[in-house]
Amino acid sequence: MLSIFITVRFLDVLDILLVAFLLYEMYMMIKDTVAMNIFVGIFSIYLMWLIVKALNMQLLSTILGAFIGGGIIALIIVFQQEIRRFLLFIGTTENLNKKFSLNKLFTLQFQKTSDQSLNSIVTACEDMSEDKVGALIVLSTKSELKTFYETGDIINADVSTNLIENIFFKNSPLHDGAVIIINNKIKAARCVLPINDSLKLSSRLGLRHRAALSLTNETDAVVVVVSEETGNISFAKGNKLKTKLTPNKLLKILTDEFRID
Repeated sequence: MLSIFITVRFLDVLDILLVAFLLYEMYMMIKDTVAMNIFVGIFSIYLMWLIVKALNMQLLSTILGAFIGGGIIALIIVFQQEIRRFLLFIGTTENLNKKFSLNKLFTLQFQKTSDQSLNSIVTACEDMSEDKVGALIVLSTKSELKTFYETGDIINADVSTNLIENIFFKNSPLHDGAVIIINNKIKAARCVLPINDSLKLSSRLGLRHRAALSLTNETDAVVVVVSEETGNISFAKGNKLKTKLTPNKLLKILTDEFRID
């Protein structure tokens, strides 16, 4: 009589849980993006390779096998933005604290944007929306964004409604570009943000919205956009863009985002 004994160790359970966690986080990052379709395509080719290999179809198996052999390099190239976001997620203290409660193990001296500053930002956005003045305001949550603020003019000023409105005034030499707010200060103005041409956006949205989504796809920052054409206020985070926001709705979103737990 053949007896089969299956031994399940604690490490086996931990292994399964960790893999499930990683797969879930990867899925959440590529969900509703073009990368999801690419992933499905690559997975389909892999399944096809397994089938033709099982059926002993030598020529097709060899061709698909060569494609699969270079799959790791192809995945790195195709999913470079998603991999960067995933590594940023893993390396961001705030995310680690939320998932694993590691507050005491990792601490970063990063000052949250105050309620006063958030109110100043929202008031400025409301005024600029009414006057149809375009604006692009970046708020860092954990990263210093040094690569981006160094492209502009360093200000290091307190956040105020008047200053934001003066920066984005159409005749101001600083209006063209983004304002970056870090550690409760306007760090720099006239900053150049990355542009990802592969992002799918509505034809009603302009370059500011594309720049906002491009930056939030690469960093943990959030971005507020005021459209010059329509005056609509938008909020970008990750690969999500919330449009046509009222000032009250924007304030609630920002307050929730920068709430001190």
